[in-house]
Amino acid sequence: MTWFMVAVVVVVAAAGLLRWRRPAWYWLTFGALVATVRVLFRYASVMEACGLTVPPSRWRLALARMTNRPAPESRPPRILRLRPTRTGLVLRLKLQPGQDAFDVAAATDRLRHSFGVYGVTSGELRSGVVEVRMTGYDVLQRVQMPAPAETRPMRIPVALREDGAVHYRDYRAVPHGLTLGATESGKSVYQRNLVAGLAPHHVALVGIDCKQGVELFPLARRFSALADNPDTALDLLEALVGHMEEVYQLIRAEQRISVAVPDAEIAADIWDLREDLRPVPVVVLVDEVAELALFASKEEEKRRDRIITALVRLAQLGRAAGIYLEICGQRFGSELGKGITMLRAQLTGRTAHRVNDETSANMAFGDVSPDAVLAAIQIPTDTPGVAVTGDSTGGWARIRAPHTTLREAVNICNKHADRTPDVPALAAFRPALAPLPKARVPLSKTAPATA
Repeated sequence: MTWFMVAVVVVVAAAGLLRWRRPAWYWLTFGALVATVRVLFRYASVMEACGLTVPPSRWRLALARMTNRPAPESRPPRILRLRPTRTGLVLRLKLQPGQDAFDVAAATDRLRHSFGVYGVTSGELRSGVVEVRMTGYDVLQRVQMPAPAETRPMRIPVALREDGAVHYRDYRAVPHGLTLGATESGKSVYQRNLVAGLAPHHVALVGIDCKQGVELFPLARRFSALADNPDTALDLLEALVGHMEEVYQLIRAEQRISVAVPDAEIAADIWDLREDLRPVPVVVLVDEVAELALFASKEEEKRRDRIITALVRLAQLGRAAGIYLEICGQRFGSELGKGITMLRAQLTGRTAHRVNDETSANMAFGDVSPDAVLAAIQIPTDTPGVAVTGDSTGGWARIRAPHTTLREAVNICNKHADRTPDVPALAAFRPALAPLPKARVPLSKTAPATA
């Protein structure tokens, strides 16, 4: 009996230590089993307390009266599947007649307290079926991306969602994106993860970094074109517009539209072309858009208008030509001048890191989701990298990108430097770099010997 008590004390102490120091390990060893038992044991009473039950149907009441039996109890949603994951539990429910997915969404905070988990989110999979995702610990405190993350062309994992799922940046589904955030909020780390994720793919990277290139130029070996000042940026953007027009001419020449051609063979964008004819897709990263929109003289104002016009044309027409925009900035409002709101309307993907005022959050989500605005202004200053992401559908989620140092991003870009495509229209803007050394040269503090 003594050894049994000692073993119990050791197990309890180990569980407490893991929960404090390594919550992910605690969840995989103890937490998932305990939470599963708790959910199954409390399910009926919790659903009733949260108002997620429906009264028995009339035929069941009539049958109970006819057979002289007690009246049947209210029915909660039926559990279709309960699946543990590396970060929590996934509960799939079949709603009863008369219930709605919004009822479950409104009760997520009460479900979190009742089931004793860290967070609860819900989403409707199809009519009458709701998936409730529970997280056992704060997955955003220490981001660990799962190793077998799903990847496919133009779809890369960049962050982890608060429900434990991987957040992907899918350029074919959401062509253009806007990333906002104050200084030291995590925009640069998010951008490095984008570049590091795109580096192994067959894609041309184009960078505009008007902070004298301090953010993007260290990654130059994987970029097909770079600009570090507004004058060069204007020439680069106009060259991209010309490249876009050439791609459209290629698509037009390969459409082969006629009455006798089946619809499946008609090309409408680069992804409908044969692989040997398909131009390389281009992702344009603008590090600080305000530097392109500000001006102090008449000449700079003319340059600014041409830059914004080129950006708007690329945002409106670039998707079918395989040109995707990723624009970053601290603010993105109408004070940047005419054409800015037209450009913002074309940027479907929205990501907001910590902002300094509600107006900045409204620039990202004011026309998408008021709840996302409230979530963006509540990001604390001691959690850099935490952001709110959403799109034009009104859905949003908290995410956090894994911390990637500039050295790590440079190493990834250098490793995949051979995948940097040559785009003839952008050849003038290709950064000129010395070849990588084949081996490291050891550093010595002693002076070389002299004869």
